Amino acid sequence: MTKQIGVIGAGSWGTALANLLAKKGLDVTLWAYEPELAQRMATFRINDLYLPDVHLSEHLQVTSRIETAVRGAEILVLVSPSQVMRSVLDQLKPSLADGTLVVSAAKGVENHSLLIMSEVICQVLGGRVEQRAAYLSGPSFAREVAKEQPTAVAVASCNPQVAETIQELFSTDYFRVYTNDDVVGVEIGGALKNVIALATGVCDGLGFGHNARAALITRGLAEIARLGEAMGARPATFAGLAGMGDLVLTCTGDLSRNRTVGLELGRGRKLDEVLGEMHMVAEGVKTALSAHQLAEKLGVDMPITREMHQILYCDKPPRQAVADLMLRELKGE
Repeated sequence: MTKQIGVIGAGSWGTALANLLAKKGLDVTLWAYEPELAQRMATFRINDLYLPDVHLSEHLQVTSRIETAVRGAEILVLVSPSQVMRSVLDQLKPSLADGTLVVSAAKGVENHSLLIMSEVICQVLGGRVEQRAAYLSGPSFAREVAKEQPTAVAVASCNPQVAETIQELFSTDYFRVYTNDDVVGVEIGGALKNVIALATGVCDGLGFGHNARAALITRGLAEIARLGEAMGARPATFAGLAGMGDLVLTCTGDLSRNRTVGLELGRGRKLDEVLGEMHMVAEGVKTALSAHQLAEKLGVDMPITREMHQILYCDKPPRQAVADLMLRELKGE
């Protein structure tokens, strides 16, 4: 078992994963962007911003110096928000050893380039990293993992040995990991489910019922799969943990940040006001922009994503967006 691990990003998910590994007795160093947060975590053994009621393992070291977490690491786990992933990779690249395995637990599509995280990682770190990279995704609220509640996720890699290594590394009696070789499918499922969760929250905020929610989840999965297939993903991936599993969780769970943002938009609040009250990132807001542009570029019909883009970026009234979805030209399923 690998002994030295760096985790980049001390939000709720990064902290939960780092603590999971540290509780296995591994040598884990977690990088926090904010020096004050790193100091408090090291002193009081809690992350008071993101997981205030979770005790941190004594095996977990915390630093605000990115090179400290990266240098000497045999495995590097990337948990930065997708829109800052490129800049974080630029910072850590000089300290990264050639043989280090890289695991991305970020979910999103980069705005300006329309690249998924595997493409960003290969672009910044070089194509050779593809054979030692893996991508962790699936239905997993950080708080529930931190509380050791049963969770199942998928890890995708084009290298089966790397996937199996990461599977063994993360697996515990409460965190079960399945391997997958469809990197694009696992990443697209993880990124786009956040957009559909925003839309589901909007419908809930408008006071619509379970019928509307079920329709959005089902048709949302259909358009995620269409985009994924256009990018080379396997359809079956979207019936798995990184597809349907993550989508259902994010669209229905009260801990979902994206659903919460949609809920407030449906209640009539403005996006800037809602985001201004949050200290955690709702990835779906930025991903809605990327996904809409990517769908147009590839000629993929994604009506829910299109309407969510209109609500977020064109100030379209949510109730009108729902009406336009319902009154589109009729067609077969």
